[in-house]
Amino acid sequence: MIRHSLISTAIITALSSFSAHAGIIKGQVLDTNNQPISQADVHIHGKTQSIKTDDNGQFSINVDANSQLHISKSNYIDARIAVNEASSALNITLTPTSVETMVVYASALHKNSLEMISPVSVLAGDELRNKAKPTLGETLKGIPGVNASYFGPVSSSPIIRGLDGPRVKITQNGLDSSDASRIGPDHATSNDSLAAEQIEVLRGPATLLYGSGAIGGVVNVVDNRIPTDNIEQLTGAVEYTHDTVSNANTYAAKLETGHNNFNFHFDGTKRTGDDYQTPRFDLPEEEHEDHDGHEEEEHETATSVENTFIDSQTVNFGTSYVGEHFTLGLAYGRIDTDYGIPAHEHHEHEHDHELGHDHEEGEETPVYARVEQDRWQGLMSYALHNNWIETINLRVGYTDYRHAEIEDGAIGTIFSNETTEARLNIEHKFANWHGMVGYHFSDSDYDANGEEAFTPASKTTSHAIFILEEQQIGDVTIEFGARLEDYTIDSAIADHDHDHDHDHDHDHDHDESNAQTQLYSKSFTNLSVSAGGIWQYTPGQSIALSLSHSERAPLSAELLSNGVHIATGTYELGLGYEIEEGEIHFEPEDIKQETSTNIDLSFRRFSGDFGYTVNFFYNDIENFYYQQNTGLVFDEEHGLEAAEEGHEGDMTVYQFVSKDAQLYGLEFDAHYKINSNAMIKLFGDSTTAKLSSDDNNLPRIPANKLGSELQYNLNDWQFSLTGTHYFEQNDITAYETATDSYTLFDAQANYQLTVGPVDTQFYINIDNITDELGFVHSSFIKDKAPLPGRNFRIGVRGYF
Repeated sequence: MIRHSLISTAIITALSSFSAHAGIIKGQVLDTNNQPISQADVHIHGKTQSIKTDDNGQFSINVDANSQLHISKSNYIDARIAVNEASSALNITLTPTSVETMVVYASALHKNSLEMISPVSVLAGDELRNKAKPTLGETLKGIPGVNASYFGPVSSSPIIRGLDGPRVKITQNGLDSSDASRIGPDHATSNDSLAAEQIEVLRGPATLLYGSGAIGGVVNVVDNRIPTDNIEQLTGAVEYTHDTVSNANTYAAKLETGHNNFNFHFDGTKRTGDDYQTPRFDLPEEEHEDHDGHEEEEHETATSVENTFIDSQTVNFGTSYVGEHFTLGLAYGRIDTDYGIPAHEHHEHEHDHELGHDHEEGEETPVYARVEQDRWQGLMSYALHNNWIETINLRVGYTDYRHAEIEDGAIGTIFSNETTEARLNIEHKFANWHGMVGYHFSDSDYDANGEEAFTPASKTTSHAIFILEEQQIGDVTIEFGARLEDYTIDSAIADHDHDHDHDHDHDHDHDESNAQTQLYSKSFTNLSVSAGGIWQYTPGQSIALSLSHSERAPLSAELLSNGVHIATGTYELGLGYEIEEGEIHFEPEDIKQETSTNIDLSFRRFSGDFGYTVNFFYNDIENFYYQQNTGLVFDEEHGLEAAEEGHEGDMTVYQFVSKDAQLYGLEFDAHYKINSNAMIKLFGDSTTAKLSSDDNNLPRIPANKLGSELQYNLNDWQFSLTGTHYFEQNDITAYETATDSYTLFDAQANYQLTVGPVDTQFYINIDNITDELGFVHSSFIKDKAPLPGRNFRIGVRGYF
């Protein structure tokens, strides 16, 4: 230990020897009317050193011999000024903008939302609190280019530009959320949007920093459970919300305090809700035989979606020490959630009687999930002010996730995922380049036991090194990056997992103790590279272009799945299997990586009363993994057989295959500030996804949407009215059905009131004002779980 301390001290001393001569820069920040701007942030670009302007807009800061000042203020366009130790008496003018600028923590290089080369959206502040829902998918689905998988309102994951599941990385403070939501759509994400400070959506490949699982984008949930700024006094917030559509009650609280550079954080959320109500809809028709052996159809309707309750509790504790150079922090979070899984019934089988389960023939019992998660996060950061190595940052995380599916009061299937992750970033400045190099380690130990364990236990380990560099040349900023990742999957495949002998009696007589296992290990080397630039051709207006090449290895679910997935009502097979003469064989030969070549072109304007962002994207993907209908069906008695020879209750067999595909489209968000109190917005997106070989459509691609929002402020009141039209989706595969169009109208009203030291906000939201019946095309259970009907959301928030 002493030796390690001596080595560390020697390294820091050596690095400090590279210090440049520092000077003191003074200046004033003004608006376009030459009025001072107070509380503007002034910091050295690429470093943690930061101050705020005083009431006269003035500041004084120490800088390197050749540095860049970054000046930012909400509702103003950021300014970057090149300075050296001889610079003095700076007068800096900030141009107002009609949208709020926010630092994107997932960018890694301290960029704000207007400076990003790749398209990004950020929800924060009151906008996030007003739109926050129990799931990330429902919270984010109104953002252009983002939709939701929707397995009911309590299990809904984000879809970015038609890509979801293993292609969208969901992170918390930059580390993987490490739940089981990437395995199946009925598994909820473990991130709590109610406790978030802001949520960032990075569209397009973000594989350089976050790995091959980010080939479609990243959703980063930022919270303050490890405080990175010193907290000088006790602050907090409380909130209560009631939703009428599901009789749901939500309670949330947050407390933060600090003393002598030590800081403490606590937040907790409690939410309970019943099955949610919908407009009346027709349940899918089911055929049954009457007493005479004739088939008859049953027509039923419903006004609610059964088994969509939720009972959830989350708590998070964190502490940190924040010094001038050194930051050290630790946080612990606990999640306990029970939630119903709609259209997910446990069909009675013969073994139920053997186990003593007393059900009537054909009876189905609801299945619900019990999620438990323990998550530890650690942060260590050292800022070497005035050095070419600016900051050394280490984040570590350990997550123990457990997802049990409860059938008739007993545990049926258990999914678990134990993950260890570490990310080391070294931020530096060399000549005119500012960038980051790093190392990323991830180890995930996944297991599943029970009737729905259609994916065998596996261990996935990755090691990666990456580099990201940027340089500003006049009004143009260019960026280059690369990542090299070693990715390994290890699993033990049991014979009975893939041997479906038609001799059913022989299967029952088979002694599982004699079942052989086949050890399987596969390694991939994934290479990702990117290049891009942004041209600020005039203040507040820019054009951004980025090109990227990303490689992704299959997840264990895509490669090794073999079994009944009750939630989706299908039998799933992975890439590693082949079907020959009605039998399944494990032959994982010639598995190739999914390779994406992506182009993004963005036009942006943020100055003045009128602004817009328009993004065009084209994504050419080789070996795109997706589930294809094999034309076979499966049941336990008959095994595999052709669909036309099937029996009642058979499950369609889907297998993961890899074919070349193309995804392209656009998304836009425009706003016009009518006056100081009113603003109108227009937004929309369109995504087309086809196979390259035969121009057929990919399955479950979200419908296009077009929406508008009116915001109006009157004294202490804030009002908004939003209308979103989801177009008919008839670009479908042979085994899908078209989804009708629908339009949703939502309204919000907030009232601000200060009572003593407490700032209070009363609010009422009315979702789906017209009680419109809407079905989500990207949902596996769209016909059984329409969107909620009219909902009144009433609540109060208090800040102190």
